[in-house]
Amino acid sequence: MVETKTLQMVFANAANGRVTISVLDPRDDLTALDVETAMNDIIAANVISSTGGDLVSVLGARVVTRQVTELITS
Repeated sequence: MVETKTLQMVFANAANGRVTISVLDPRDDLTALDVETAMNDIIAANVISSTGGDLVSVLGARVVTRQVTELITS
């Protein structure tokens, strides 16, 4: 079984759309405050743009864990 973790950070853009940035293998000790601070830093630095314009606010964040069990391999 292979397990992967992904941090998904969800932002609103200037056109009121949603933009998700995914980071593979986030630290296990991340806190909500760590993630929110990083997301606000991304917005303040204005380093990411989308088809709907600049990122303008934090909508949410989550860690997604995925487990894959191979049944047949070649």
